[in-house]
Amino acid sequence: MSRPEHIAPPDLFYNEIEAKKYAQNSRMIEIQSRMTRRALELLNLPAGKPCYLLDVGCGSGLSGEVISDQGHFWVGTDISQAMLGVAVAREVEGDLVYNDMGQGLPFRPSSFDGSVSISALQWLCNADHKNHVPQRRLRVFFQSLYSCLKRGARAVFQFYPETPSQMSMITEAAMRAGFLGGLVVDFPESTKAKKIYLCLFAGDSSMHYELPKGLEGMGDEDEGAEGDEEPEAKRNTVLFSKPDRKKQRIRKHGRERGGVKSRDWILRKKEQGRKDGKDVARDSKYTGRKRKSRMQ
Repeated sequence: MSRPEHIAPPDLFYNEIEAKKYAQNSRMIEIQSRMTRRALELLNLPAGKPCYLLDVGCGSGLSGEVISDQGHFWVGTDISQAMLGVAVAREVEGDLVYNDMGQGLPFRPSSFDGSVSISALQWLCNADHKNHVPQRRLRVFFQSLYSCLKRGARAVFQFYPETPSQMSMITEAAMRAGFLGGLVVDFPESTKAKKIYLCLFAGDSSMHYELPKGLEGMGDEDEGAEGDEEPEAKRNTVLFSKPDRKKQRIRKHGRERGGVKSRDWILRKKEQGRKDGKDVARDSKYTGRKRKSRMQ
């Protein structure tokens, strides 16, 4: 079965006919609700305290209903007007915003206590228009998400990556935006019941963060969703951290580079200038020498 993102862009694929399925199909409703409950569990919200959450790709509001049932308040965003229309007709309790998440989230900094997203993140990996660059859209999205979350808040994305390279592209974009976290895989031995969750933490490395554990076993083999099969995962948790820039420089250049404005850096720049035919001052023992402060 073809993946939905291969058929049409999300604003066209989720038309009125497709949107009605999310209001009438009991199997779809149950699967969506189950994954939302799991996402809220991974979000690890404080017990007995109502929180203000963001639902990215809220669709017809099925996830929002689960959020409301657990005593929280929420705002949902989606690019499909038909899906948002179904949510309005179902009289969901949350606020709804028409938004393309690849263009960033339109919220003030530190607005939300957490965020969830069900079956939406993989759409950013496709170039649906000639001006769409997946890496750029992922970067813009995660940067805006990091901004609108309170420090110490978490975000959980259930998604269907098509290939391992898509998983790498998504996690790298999240890291570059400042997030910590990793992947949690439920039922990794099952073909149909396996679900992948990206668990993110909006805080610096000095704050304690422990990646949740994935569920073991075979789960519900009849579950499935949207005809998608995920890349094979052998572990149920995969922790990622920010890249070591020093090691990256060594791998790229074969040696460790000096800092900017160091003697080695200046000599390299001058040599490059000579090769380009520029008038460059001669080298001396004073080149790159650190001067003493004038204020003694």
